[in-house]
Amino acid sequence: MVSIDLNNSQRTMLTTLVNKYQQTGEAVTGETIAEEIDRNPGTVRNQMQSLTSLGLVEGIPGPTGGYKPTSEAFDAINRQQIDEAESVVVAHDYERVDVTVEEINLTSVHHPEKCRARYHLQNSVQDFSEGQAVILGPTPISKLVIAGTVVAVDESNSEVLLDVAKMEAPVEEPED
Repeated sequence: MVSIDLNNSQRTMLTTLVNKYQQTGEAVTGETIAEEIDRNPGTVRNQMQSLTSLGLVEGIPGPTGGYKPTSEAFDAINRQQIDEAESVVVAHDYERVDVTVEEINLTSVHHPEKCRARYHLQNSVQDFSEGQAVILGPTPISKLVIAGTVVAVDESNSEVLLDVAKMEAPVEEPED
C-alpha cells in the first residue's frame, strides 16, 4: 500500500466525502461537501479533480452524479470499509447523536491524574465543541461506556479528544 500525503484541505474534503458516502451509499455532490465544510463549491470541484488524479475519488456524471470515494480513499484516511458496522451510541448535552464511531483509543491510561480517550467518527465532528459533556457506548462486545468532557476537536480527521470522567463495563462471572 502506497502512502499518499494529503494536505489539510484535501484530507478534510476526502474525509467528508467518505463520511457522506458511508451514510447514504450514493454519490455525493460537490455542493453537499462545500456546505458541510463551509467552502465554495468551485474550490471543492478543483480539489476533487486533484483527488481524482490521485486515484482517490471517482467522478460520477449525470443528474444523480457527484463523487464516490475509491478503496484507496479509505486507505488514505486510515478508514476501514465495513458494510454493516455495529453501532455505538453517542450522546452530548443529554441528546443522542446520529453518528458512527469508527474507533476509540485510550491515550493516557497510565497517567495518575488524567485519562483521555480519542474517538474517531465516520461523520462530521462539527456538532462537537470543547467543554461539552459526552457519553460513548455501550460498545458492541465489552459493553464499555465512557463519559467525559470534550477537550479538543480535530475536524480534518473526524476525531474528538475526551477527558474521561468515568468508564464502566459490566463484570461477568466466569463460567464453571
